[in-house]
Amino acid sequence: MSTPSSTSGRERAADAVLRIGALVPLTRPGWAEAGRHLLAGLELAVRDVNGAGGIAGRPLELVVRDTAADPLRAAAAVDELARLGVAAVAGEYHSVVARAAAGRADALGLPFLCSSAVLDALTEHPTEWVARLPAPQSRGWRTYADFLFGAGHRRIAVAADASVYWASGARILRDRLTPRGGTVVEHDMGALTPTALCDELVGDGATALLLLVGHPEPAVPIVQAVRRDQRLAELMIGAPAGQPEFTEWAALLGDDGAGIPFLRYLPERLGPLGVRVERDLRERLAEAPSFVAFEGYDTITVLADVLRTHGAERARTAVAWPHVAVEGTRGQIRFSRAPGISVWQWAEAPVQVVDRDPARPDRLRVLHTG
Repeated sequence: MSTPSSTSGRERAADAVLRIGALVPLTRPGWAEAGRHLLAGLELAVRDVNGAGGIAGRPLELVVRDTAADPLRAAAAVDELARLGVAAVAGEYHSVVARAAAGRADALGLPFLCSSAVLDALTEHPTEWVARLPAPQSRGWRTYADFLFGAGHRRIAVAADASVYWASGARILRDRLTPRGGTVVEHDMGALTPTALCDELVGDGATALLLLVGHPEPAVPIVQAVRRDQRLAELMIGAPAGQPEFTEWAALLGDDGAGIPFLRYLPERLGPLGVRVERDLRERLAEAPSFVAFEGYDTITVLADVLRTHGAERARTAVAWPHVAVEGTRGQIRFSRAPGISVWQWAEAPVQVVDRDPARPDRLRVLHTG
């Protein structure tokens, strides 16, 4: 009887594991805190799946790649993960990076479940290979525009960096507000310092300033400059992209970071699964989990359900998206085709406008739901 070689033994051990590629921004210029929360959710869900017996006895394993907010790096990571034989790719927070990853996954025939990026045009054409958990930017930012209008803001100033994502957000706001008599005035932060922006705002007549810029630079210096300018004492600051969600925001800005409404993707109340996961995430992160951590957990929950039900063959996963019906931390997750969206979309993903309570900046207040 022949003795199996150590190489073949390793191959069988590898076959026993189901690998999922995870794209996360863990280093600058990526939003590393968001990446840390996303990875915590992914890892916790993998732990729970494996603790319950894995997928037909096969454990899940994450193969993590740091995108550092670099689209080219993300696309290269998708190529590498495909060669490594992952069953699917998951994750990513930055929309422009997720778009690069989704396009490459589509070209390779590799299933990609986008955890946290919202840009509507995630792929250039409709695809069966990509699905997304968060609400698309058009829905979330329309909700934010409705909040602004309901709060009496008709003239909105926007401090914007150059980016497809920021340009798309400004367009959504303008399209939603202009027919109702609103005005959106853009300020190019590539050409202005925070102090110069304040001077521009004084003559604007705007009642709200939205931060369509990166974090911490230049978002934090802009907030500090506006808060210290007595001419702008009545100006509301908003951050629809969610910068104030994370503890770094509060640590850098203190009380100045409160009262700045932002978008968050959580329901009004968590169900039993969400409550348990929130507790476990808090222990893992040593701080309150952001909505991004819940998105990470739900990503693995969906993929585990697909792999159990349809098997690990990539083509089977691609046709499984419309058949998903799984309870996540934030509600039941189902995918459908939404108008103008090129990927399978969780249409009922929760959307809130919240801020940090000025009386208690560690507490978040829900201001509007959509």
